[in-house]
Amino acid sequence: MFTDRILAALVLALVGVGVVFALWPGLDLATSRLVYDDGGFWNSPAAWRARDVLRLAPFWLLGGLAALWLLRRWAAARLTAPSGRALVFLIASLVIGPGLIVNLGLKDHSHRPRPVHVTQFGGDEAFRPWDRFDGACKRNCSFASGEAASSFWMLAPALLAPPPFRAVAVAAAILYGVVTCVLRVLVGGHFLSDVLFGGLISALVVVALWRVYEKRRL
Repeated sequence: MFTDRILAALVLALVGVGVVFALWPGLDLATSRLVYDDGGFWNSPAAWRARDVLRLAPFWLLGGLAALWLLRRWAAARLTAPSGRALVFLIASLVIGPGLIVNLGLKDHSHRPRPVHVTQFGGDEAFRPWDRFDGACKRNCSFASGEAASSFWMLAPALLAPPPFRAVAVAAAILYGVVTCVLRVLVGGHFLSDVLFGGLISALVVVALWRVYEKRRL
């Protein structure tokens, strides 16, 4: 099954990223150093406005789809809206991937300082590789990226698009995730491994739950 191959590819990618950045943690510093210019990261009002839009858009989208479902169910309106099962898929994939695994499971326990907080980039905390959970950060830490996870969650609604438009929707969701990840690195909010892990974990959860959703729907 095609979905199984995608799942296997995501698992291999996640393991590969973990191994590469564990063996060569300096890659994180090297990529952040590329965007550390004149003693700082990109810190313009435009960057933070873009960050706010990208950060909140997945929740706006989910709220809008939930509102459409309620209108169709309770107001008997003839609207195009997700089914109840589709809505469960959307909520579960957001809660499990970005919510439980990334934000609650990793960010509050990894203790990894963000790039803007490490001594190499003007901060006062020691850099820690992704696999060393002994940094100085107390909570809401750098590993893994919650915004990368929520942005790649956009694959979930993209997979619900009608088949003629699904490929375009998935490509748009991937582009959205990549732009979000690049912006987080540019502003010094995350290392490269943070956004890679966040995005891959979320994509893996989405595809795994999509496989269950498709089987139950048949």
